Amino acid sequence: MARILWITEHYPPGKGGMAESCDRIVRGLRAAGAEVDVAHLTRRARPWKVEREHGGRLLTAPLEDDPEHALRRLWTALTAENAAYTHVVAFGGTHSMLAAPVLAALLEAPLVTLLRGNDIDVGAFSMRRRGVLADALRASARVCVVARSHAPLVKALAPDAAVTFVANSVDTAQWRVLPSERERGERWRAANVAAGRRTIGIIGQLKSKKGVGFLLGALHASGHAGAFHLLLVGEVEEAVTGWLDDRAGEVPHSFLPFLERYDLPAVYASCDLVALPSFYDGMPNVALEAAALGVPLLASDAGGLADVAGDGIGFAFPAGDAHACRAAIDRAARADGAELARLGAAGAARVRDRFTPAAETAGYLAVLAEAAGR
Repeated sequence: MARILWITEHYPPGKGGMAESCDRIVRGLRAAGAEVDVAHLTRRARPWKVEREHGGRLLTAPLEDDPEHALRRLWTALTAENAAYTHVVAFGGTHSMLAAPVLAALLEAPLVTLLRGNDIDVGAFSMRRRGVLADALRASARVCVVARSHAPLVKALAPDAAVTFVANSVDTAQWRVLPSERERGERWRAANVAAGRRTIGIIGQLKSKKGVGFLLGALHASGHAGAFHLLLVGEVEEAVTGWLDDRAGEVPHSFLPFLERYDLPAVYASCDLVALPSFYDGMPNVALEAAALGVPLLASDAGGLADVAGDGIGFAFPAGDAHACRAAIDRAARADGAELARLGAAGAARVRDRFTPAAETAGYLAVLAEAAGR
């Protein structure tokens, strides 16, 4: 049976898509019989702690203002346990990838590095992070990516790396809109969206890479701004809020704060489309969540979006192509309700068939087996 030391900077009670993905993958591996000890390198002010979870342990290691001390103390805690690990896994993040190769060597266990979007998209071009990233890739028995397009970036830094694509997932048996949530979404829409306008949701941690300002410019230039109401949910850059404030009469919009995942179904229920105009990305949970609920996507082909989205389940365009983005907006504006319903149903079927937790877990189990064999 596999016993895994899982090193991450993103784990509950931390918030955001990476913490959700980390929790989901760990739970899947534990349910499959692997014992997973999670070393959570938290940035929050929390006490050092080792506690039992179902299927493994949780080692809380606060980085605070002295990460070097925290990582060295983690090794002391591991030696005190005298545990024999079959694998060490680095789940993204600079400090995780800094610690994992050393701990894997000390524990004489193969290293598996799981890259999320920013780890490779930004890390490959970062003076601060590139060295740590390259060292981890070269030390890894296996490297996992959540976007097929990330493999060339990995190979550019570590030509001999063995790279495997394992997609994110969503549990469609649990992820659904309840009648009360649908009613809440309809009430919000009736109170905030003018009759005849379609709602475009833009949801998540809306950083520069998400291309929100790019989408706004394309929407404004398309001549269809008045056909839509934008619903921005999450952390929005000041440049975006300022742009919208200056055009409040031209681009109808609303803001909601960052919401926990299980507060989002009512938001998705209020949307006709969900937009993901990223310049580069991993495989956003928002794309899978929206598609699983039957909401068509207005999305670029950045990163893992190319593996999820496409014209078959929405309105796609090449990342960063303003003309193509305007054309996608035009197609969305002209689509009737029947076409949107067809695209939504196709998206739900695609997620249900291809992006399941069972497939995700099986993918990582295969990677762990390959790493042990190597």
